[in-house]
Amino acid sequence: MGNCKSSSRALLRKAHVVPDSEWRIQDFGKTHVPDLEWRINDFSSLLETRAKSARSDTFHCSGYNWNLEVSPMHKEAGSETPYVALRLVASRLSMVPGHMVHVVFELSIYNHSKGMYCGCKASYNFHFKNTYSKEHCLIPLQELLKPSAFPVDDSCVFGVEILKIDVSSTEKKAVVVQKKATTVQNLFVQKKGFIKGTYTWNMNNFLELDLDHFVRSPAFEVGGHKWYVQMYPCGKRYSTDCLSLYLYLDASDELHLESKKVVVMTVSILDRKNGIHFTRTSGLLVFTGGHGWGWANFLELKKLKDPSGGYVVESSCVVKADLTIIGLSNDS
Repeated sequence: MGNCKSSSRALLRKAHVVPDSEWRIQDFGKTHVPDLEWRINDFSSLLETRAKSARSDTFHCSGYNWNLEVSPMHKEAGSETPYVALRLVASRLSMVPGHMVHVVFELSIYNHSKGMYCGCKASYNFHFKNTYSKEHCLIPLQELLKPSAFPVDDSCVFGVEILKIDVSSTEKKAVVVQKKATTVQNLFVQKKGFIKGTYTWNMNNFLELDLDHFVRSPAFEVGGHKWYVQMYPCGKRYSTDCLSLYLYLDASDELHLESKKVVVMTVSILDRKNGIHFTRTSGLLVFTGGHGWGWANFLELKKLKDPSGGYVVESSCVVKADLTIIGLSNDS
């Protein structure tokens, strides 16, 4: 534990952190009752992964599915100070095309010494093609890592409460936010012994694929679990002239009976002419059987099919997926 914290502080020294006297977080008192309480255990191990973000498992509120995302070393434009930032993510599957969903919410971190949450109030307009709120900086990372009220035994508790939902559509309705018991989730990040796997998917008939549907790779095994890559050659309905790519944990995998897997994935389209592969890497994501994560706008179709590039060669395309299982997630 001590070594991990020392390494985390070493990362901060390399970042040339300058304290920011302007950060402010509000004490919410007893009025803030989160819809999601998310405990990240081994927070220093999360920093050691150097992942850009970590995303909670899905939670449900008032007819919509949501995720909370933490960026542990977020930097605002022009600033060298890393902040712990939060944002609310709406599940695209619960969004209706043509509807604008205006949400008022509070993002928070638990202050153990005060026995209450503190954070900031925010609002955002979510819709079918825009499901990520703005990132809101809560506290400088160096402040959080000091012996303070926020981390206890190297774990931090984050929360989000959804206060109001207004839907702009032909019906123009307000959604009553129904309060229920707080959803409590735990994220455990391993310190070592990560399970890694790589799969290469060779498609020799890429240009002959049914462009109106998705195509799925053969299943492959990593960490004793079956996975597959799913591609939409012309993009999903909410993509913008782009190839869509996703990684799925096979639905036959009974992870609902145990802890869910926390994964970092890197997906690439290989350039076999120039060696300049196109690659995207995720943050920490929670996978359960039949559920996938990926990118609706992975790569522009124009760039994918450019003859000067090497992404499609004589109707063949090669996709490479690298995944690392770095922890577990469960509900309390």
